[in-house]
Amino acid sequence: MQMKPVNLRSFRQQVLRSKKKMRAFLTRLEKNPPRGLDTMTVEIDREVWQETDCLTCSNCCRKMTPTFTPQDIKRISAHLGMTGDAFKEKWLYHDKGGDWMNRKQPCQFLDLKTNMCGIYEVRPRDCAGFPHLTRKKMTDYMQWHKQNVAYCPATFSMVEKLMDRLAAAKK
Repeated sequence: MQMKPVNLRSFRQQVLRSKKKMRAFLTRLEKNPPRGLDTMTVEIDREVWQETDCLTCSNCCRKMTPTFTPQDIKRISAHLGMTGDAFKEKWLYHDKGGDWMNRKQPCQFLDLKTNMCGIYEVRPRDCAGFPHLTRKKMTDYMQWHKQNVAYCPATFSMVEKLMDRLAAAKK
């Protein structure tokens, strides 16, 4: 397997063709997970990251926003030499659920020329773990995978590989 650059135009076309099918698959999987699902997910996760180059994509930073925890706000604002309140006032808003989110997209910390994060070493915990392929038991994080297939080529690839493996196992 070789790491390949992400072509976002091609990725968006794949999403349009497959998103509904993938979400239905994940819903079925959530309701009736096969034995060994978490082990299979860990194996697939390794494969996905050998093939996916996030620095050729940054779609998550362009189209999504992380949730900023109080610890994230404290850490990032200190790194930027700001107070937490000044950081929130400048960059964040409180969403309906009470979470702190970016005011704008793409993320203010994304360098659009290099696709690199300007605060990578202190980035939000949500960013550090994204796309959360093996964060928890697969079934406990299924709703996020359903969302992320539309934004993240790594998640899309993971679901594609999982569909293929489970179909092959039934034969």
